[in-house]
Amino acid sequence: MCAHVLVAEDDEMQAELIRRSLLTEGHTATVVHDGAAAIAAARELRPDLVVLDLMLPVIDGFGVCRVLREDDIPILMLTARSTEDDVLLGLELGADDYMTKPYSPRELMARIRTVLRRSGRTTEDRQEDTVVRAAGLSVDAVRHEVRCDGVPVDCTPAEFEILLAMTAEPERVFSRRQLLQYTRGLDRASTERAVDVHIMNLRRKIEADPRRPVRLLTVFGVGYKLRGGRA
Repeated sequence: MCAHVLVAEDDEMQAELIRRSLLTEGHTATVVHDGAAAIAAARELRPDLVVLDLMLPVIDGFGVCRVLREDDIPILMLTARSTEDDVLLGLELGADDYMTKPYSPRELMARIRTVLRRSGRTTEDRQEDTVVRAAGLSVDAVRHEVRCDGVPVDCTPAEFEILLAMTAEPERVFSRRQLLQYTRGLDRASTERAVDVHIMNLRRKIEADPRRPVRLLTVFGVGYKLRGGRA
């Protein structure tokens, strides 16, 4: 069953990353960038879940929690402030769960599934909805399985996240920075050069000739894309 998720995050790049991850999981999403807009959207749309950043402008996440706790809408709180007092206050104000930044998109999606399941907002098995296909590849976000022309492919967690994102949007050109966020969230300890290594390793696994790729293509000066259609 598809859930509708309201994402309240003032960092536009991070909000877009969450939105695309939700779409890949089979959900729909609405994005807002301040607390007042979050309250208005929640009351109008009645979403199944609110992913709520604490450090919002206009009205902060604590203020949003105070208002929405009366509306019985599950809230997953995102915070860079991991002190015990902040976390406890958020939970006391009505948040169902919290995550501290940085986090990986895969970890966030796992938490979202847990909150939705606990709240009873999803009642059907959506495993088939989470399989994305392109260029002879199938990537299952629930089973964490990759197949290339029907043959299982072993991927590291980072390789899997890159392939999942690119298979969900074939022909879209991803910059190294964007792919880095899919693999490591906002962890600045990693580098864009690591993405090149992951791409090189993926080509060894899914290309007949890694030196002449026909699936995972380089867009010079920009980044990478996955060829659409059949390889």
